[in-house]
Amino acid sequence: MTAFARAENNGIAWELRSVNQRYLDLNFKIPESFRFLEPALRDAIRAELQRGKVECMLRFDRNSAETSQLELNPGSIDALLEANQKLSSLFPDARQPTTLELLQWPGVLKQQEQDREALGQEVLTAFKEGVQTLKAMRHREGQELERIILDKLDALAQIVTQVRGEVAVIQARQQQKIRDKIQELEVDVDAGRLEQELVYQAQKSDVAEELDRLDTHVIEVKSALNSNQPSGRRLDFLMQELNREANTLSSKAIAANTTIAAVELKVLIEQMREQVQNIE
Repeated sequence: MTAFARAENNGIAWELRSVNQRYLDLNFKIPESFRFLEPALRDAIRAELQRGKVECMLRFDRNSAETSQLELNPGSIDALLEANQKLSSLFPDARQPTTLELLQWPGVLKQQEQDREALGQEVLTAFKEGVQTLKAMRHREGQELERIILDKLDALAQIVTQVRGEVAVIQARQQQKIRDKIQELEVDVDAGRLEQELVYQAQKSDVAEELDRLDTHVIEVKSALNSNQPSGRRLDFLMQELNREANTLSSKAIAANTTIAAVELKVLIEQMREQVQNIE
């Protein structure tokens, strides 16, 4: 979700920066005269983005945008000067405001409401253009992330296939070890009880269910990646489920190969989890 976009039009300049964040976190840096637009700006970006920390900065050059239409408001100026004189008598050592600072005081400059709304619409239009550019950049990044995650899913699926092919051999080898140990100890064992124990050991070390669920989760991850809807939070959940199955596989492992495979699975899942944080 890391991206940058800029939109300019007639003295209006928007800069939008997006970094990774699990939820949508918006921060606006705009002149006070345009603060009334913030609810509409938030609605505009929420309609397009669901995740990420987005910083939106507006620069407005009054010298290039309708300065000639500005008009002084005598009533506000008189009230402001009177208040300044009272403050000066109370705080004689305080610095006097500059003319520019006085002009920036709310109400000093007249501006017709129609002009204010028209200018606000221009600012909002430029903002929406910037959001679309930002969204396009995030989409391109998402396509690259999708390729990386798909590669790791293929590697994960290969490990699952490998473990599935070794399970029967490992269980048979484990059962034979038990029989060899009994024979080595030269003890009499009830044949029925021995078979029950062997079945119990086989069930205890059976990882077929975990492997099946891993395959299912891989399919679900690919489906989420192919979806046209925001899928970041669903992918977060699927990464948790993949990790859960890998942990269970590790706890049931009775051979070094299975343990190593479980570790490799967890490494791949963690790598994917980090990338998923960047997906809308």
